[in-house]
Amino acid sequence: MTKSKALFLAGIIVPIAFFCAAGLVHSQVSEGEAKLVTEIEVRGNHSVSNVTLLSKIRTRVGLPYSEQAIDDDLKRLYLLGYFSDINIQAEPYQDGLKVIINVQERPVIEEINFKNFRRLRIKEEKLREAVTIRQGHFLDYPALAADARTLKDLYIKRGFAESSIEYRVELDEETKAATVNFIADEGRRMRIRSIAILGNDHFSDRQIRRVIKTKPAWIFGKGILIEDVLAEDMSRIKSFYRREGFSDAAVNYEIKEDPEIPYLHITINIEEGSRYLIGSVDFIGNTVFSGAELSGALEFTLPAQVYSEEGLAQDEFIIQGLYFDRGYINAYARAAAFFNPETEAIDVTYHLVENEIIYVDQIRIRGNTKTKDVVIRRELRLLPGDRFDGEKLRRSKERLVHLGFFEEVGFDTEPSPEAFSRDLVVEVREAKTGTFSFGGGYSTVDAFIGFIEIEQRNFDWRNFPYFTGAGQDLRLRAEMGTVSENYLLSFTEPWLFGYPVSFGFDAYRLSRKREQDIGWGYDETKSGGALRLGRELSEYLRGRAAYRYEQIKISNVDPLDLLLKEEEGRFNISKIETGLTFDKRDSPFDPTRGELLTGSFDIAGGFLGGDKDFYRVQLRASKYFPLFRKSVLEFRGRAGIVDAYGNSDSVPIYERFFAGGAYSIRGYEERTVGPIEDVSKNPLGGKSLLIGNIEYTYPLFDFLRVGCFYDVGNVWSRVGDIGSGGLKSGVGFGVQIKTPIGPIRLDYGIPLNKQPGEDKRKSGRIHFSMGSMF
Repeated sequence: MTKSKALFLAGIIVPIAFFCAAGLVHSQVSEGEAKLVTEIEVRGNHSVSNVTLLSKIRTRVGLPYSEQAIDDDLKRLYLLGYFSDINIQAEPYQDGLKVIINVQERPVIEEINFKNFRRLRIKEEKLREAVTIRQGHFLDYPALAADARTLKDLYIKRGFAESSIEYRVELDEETKAATVNFIADEGRRMRIRSIAILGNDHFSDRQIRRVIKTKPAWIFGKGILIEDVLAEDMSRIKSFYRREGFSDAAVNYEIKEDPEIPYLHITINIEEGSRYLIGSVDFIGNTVFSGAELSGALEFTLPAQVYSEEGLAQDEFIIQGLYFDRGYINAYARAAAFFNPETEAIDVTYHLVENEIIYVDQIRIRGNTKTKDVVIRRELRLLPGDRFDGEKLRRSKERLVHLGFFEEVGFDTEPSPEAFSRDLVVEVREAKTGTFSFGGGYSTVDAFIGFIEIEQRNFDWRNFPYFTGAGQDLRLRAEMGTVSENYLLSFTEPWLFGYPVSFGFDAYRLSRKREQDIGWGYDETKSGGALRLGRELSEYLRGRAAYRYEQIKISNVDPLDLLLKEEEGRFNISKIETGLTFDKRDSPFDPTRGELLTGSFDIAGGFLGGDKDFYRVQLRASKYFPLFRKSVLEFRGRAGIVDAYGNSDSVPIYERFFAGGAYSIRGYEERTVGPIEDVSKNPLGGKSLLIGNIEYTYPLFDFLRVGCFYDVGNVWSRVGDIGSGGLKSGVGFGVQIKTPIGPIRLDYGIPLNKQPGEDKRKSGRIHFSMGSMF
C-alpha cells in the first residue's frame, strides 16, 4: 500500500472509530443512568463510621444512579475534612449498580509537642490555646502551616525577629495516629537601639516620633521590632505630611544590625517634596447659598491655607451639613483640585448638586421596649410636615440623651410614598432606669453613713405590674449614720396632662447631731414637704415654683455658745420658692461644654404664715470648656443674700449661708469660712455669700478622673458687707471615681489664708466623700 493510500484510509477510519467509541460511552452512561443503585459500599474508613459518611451524600439505595449526584457527593465528602483521598466507582450488582466509595482517612492527631520554646516564657497550656489543631482531630497540613506562622508571630512580638518555627509529623502506620512536633529556632532577641530620621526639614524629629508607634528600647519601653507595624508607620508619616500640604512626600526605612551587640538601628528616610497651598476656591451649582456664605463656612480649604485631601473631604461634609440644615438632605458637594502652574498653588472648585427640599412624612420609633412612644415624641423638635432641619435633629438627640433613659440615640430616614418626603426613623437602645441599691460611705461632712435606695427614673404608676415607661421619676431613700439620719420620698411627673408642665412633691425628714469637727454646734431635725411646678419657657430656659412647709427643731446647743442659745426651739417655716434656669450644657450628667445659669428667689413668712420671716436671692453659674483628650475646664460661681423682714429680727441659723470644706472652699474645715463665735468657735453663718471655683479634670479611664482646683470666696454677717474684708482661697488636687453606689471623691486642699487660731504648720486638709448623699 502506498503512503498516500494509507493516509487516506487513516483519515476515514480514525473519525469512524472515534464516533463509534463516543456512541458506546454514551450508551453505557445512558444505560448506567437508567439503572438503580442497589448497594453502597464504603472501603478504607477506620475512624469515620459508615453511618456518618452515608448521611452526608445524596446517592441513596433505590434511587436512580446519577453522575451529577456522584460529583456532588465527592465535594461533600472532601468538605468534611476527614479524608486525604476519595474515589467513587460503580459496578453492576443485582440488576443495578453498586456504588463503591474508597476513602483514605487523614491521620488522627494523638499528641502535640512544643520543643525548644524556652525564651518565649509562655506556658504550654497557652501555646496549645494559640494553635488551631487539637488532639483527637484529623491532621490538617494547611492548619499546621498556619499554626507555625501564629507561633512565629508570638516570637516576633517579643523581639525575636530571627526566630523560625518548623513542624514535623510522625505517623504510626499501624494505628494511623500522628504525633505533631512544633520545633522552635529562637535565634537572638533583637531590640531597637535607635531610630534616626533624615530629610525632615519642615518638622522636628519629635513631631515625627509622635506619629509612629515603633519606639526604641528604654526604661519602660521594650523596643521590639514588628515590621508590619513599622510599615504602617511609614503610611502614618506619609498621611501626616499630606495633611500638612506635602502631597508628594515619600517615606522608606532601613534596618541595620549592630555588629557587636544584639540591637537594631532604624533609619527613616523622608523626601518631603513641595508644600502646596490653596489658591482660588470657587463654587458651581449653588443657588440656595451664595459663594460668600459657603466660603464663610469652610474651615480647611481657604486661600493660602495648607492643601490636604483630608481637609477637602471635611469641607465637603461641612457644605453638605449647611444644606441639610435647610432641608436639602439629598444635596451633595464634590471637590475638584487642580495645580495652577502660574501660581504654583492648588485651585479648588466645589461642584454642588442641591436637589429638592425634603419634608418629614412620618416619624417611626424603634428599639423602645419599655418607654412609651409619646415620651420620645414629646422631646423631638421635628414634627411631621416640617422640612428636615439638622439643628433641630441635633437638639432632639440632646434632649433624648438628657432623659437618661437610653444608652444610644440615632436617626435615620426611609423612603416615603409622598413626593419630596421621607420618614424620620428614631432608633434608641434603652438603658437601665430602675435601681435598687444599698451600701455605705464616708465623708468629711456626714462621717460614716449607710443607705438604701429605690429609684425609677422612667416610672409609670399606671403600668401595673411593671410601673415603667411614662418618664416619671420616683425615689425613696433612707440614710442612717453616726451624725445624720435622713429619709426622702420624691415623685415628679414631667408632663402634666400632656402639657410641658412638670409637677412633683417631696416628703422628707432630715436630722443631724451636734458635731464640732464638722461645724455643727447643735442638733437639728427638719421634717416637711414640698409641692413643685415647672415649665419650659424656651428651648433652654425653664421656670419653676414650689411651696415648701417645714418644721424645724433646734436642740442640744453648745452651752458655751450664747448666740446659738437664742436659736433653740421648734419652728414652722412656710415659704415659696421660685427660680429660672438656663441650661445649655451638652450633658446634665457629665458635662464637657456649655453653660448653666440659675437664679432663684425665696420668701418665707409674712402672708404665708410660719414663725420666721425672711427672703433669699441666689445666683449660680457654671461654664465648661472642652480641652485636649476629653479633659474639661470648669468655672463655677455662686452668690447669695438672705435677710429678715416683717416680725423677724434675724435670719435663723438653719437658713444662713456657710462656706468652707468639701463642697465650697476646700482646704478649710467644714463651715468655718465666715463668722465664728468667739468663745465656742462654732460657725455662725452669714447673710451674704460669694464663692468662685476653677477646676480642671482629666480622664485617665472612663471611671476615673484626676484634677486640680482653685477655690475662693467668703461669707459675711450682713448683706451690705458682701465682697468686703477680703476673700479666703485654697488650691489643691483630687480624684473622682464612678462606682455603682455613687461617686467617690477625694480632694486635698491647701488653704492660702490661715484661719484665726489655726496651727500655722498645717499645710492642707483631705476632703473625702463616698456614696450619693442628699
